[in-house]
Parts: sequence; structure tokens; C-alpha cells
Amino acid sequence: GSIRLARQELAGWLPHQMFRRGIIQVSQARDLFPDMSVEENLRLGAWVRGGPIARLLDGVYTSFPRLAERKNQTVRLMSGGEQQMVAIGRALMGQPRILLLDEPSGGLAPNFVNEIAAIVAALKRQGVTMMIVEQNIRLALSVADRFLILRDGRVSQRHDISGGVASEEDIVRSIYL
Repeated sequence: GSIRLARQELAGWLPHQMFRRGIIQVSQARDLFPDMSVEENLRLGAWVRGGPIARLLDGVYTSFPRLAERKNQTVRLMSGGEQQMVAIGRALMGQPRILLLDEPSGGLAPNFVNEIAAIVAALKRQGVTMMIVEQNIRLALSVADRFLILRDGRVSQRHDISGGVASEEDIVRSIYL
């Protein structure tokens, strides 16, 4: 296959090469440093790409007020939803050109799923370009401009939301029936 960004081939690039070019992933596992504080984890996001750390921290704390309240707390002591906020915040500290979110709602309590959906919607309104892999169709449809359905590693369907997508029920039916 091929992966391109701004007409540049990315297939075969190493993760650190992609990160330096602004392609930043938040994995389903979150990959945080559990014995470090919230702020220490956030600062790591800006370490390689640099940038005005104080301004970036202010932006993350504005988007995630709960993190500002808990900036000195050890990440290990936070709930899954709060850890997801730290992981997304750390990625934003790297000033992504493209933010890759792998199952952002995975393993979260329903109230945090709604909160993560609101956060992703806010990021979209701010102009953050995202690619989201998500099994929660309701969440995915609430923020996507378009989406692909993969079967056995291949694109089986493409939908443009702005073009008037069928209902969620129709999409689920087309996937499973």
C-alpha cells in the first residue's frame, strides 16, 4: 500500500520520523508514563518538536480543565477517561499536523465516552485534522466528515458525511448483513 501526506510518500518511515513531521498518534493503550505527573507527561509531548511550552500547556489546560486541576497528580491514580485526556493533551503538545486517534472511547465508562466525543468535536472545530479508528459508530459519525469501513484489511465502503449519509442503522446493516 501507500500512505501519502502532502504528496510525500510515508510508507516505511520510522515512528520518530513521522512524529517530527507532525503525525502524532494516541494509541488505544495511551502509552503514558504512569509514575510521572500529568504535567510531566504533557511536557514530553513538546520535547522533540519544541515550541512555546507555556502557551501549549495553557492551550491543553483550557481544553482539559480537569488536567489543570490535577497537573501535579501521578497519572497512575487517574481514571481511564482522565488518562485518555492526558494522552490526547500530550499529543496536542506536539502540535500535530495530523492527529491519529486509535479507539479513543475504548474501555471508557459511558460518561467519559461522551466527554471524549465532546473533546474530539471541539478539536475538529479548532481545525485539528484527525484520523480516528473507532468502533463506537455513534461517536465516529458525530465527528467525522467522511469514513471508511475496513474488512479484512481492505476498504469495503466509503462514505462522505456532508453528502448525506444513510442512518446509523443503515450503516450498521450494511456492515453486518
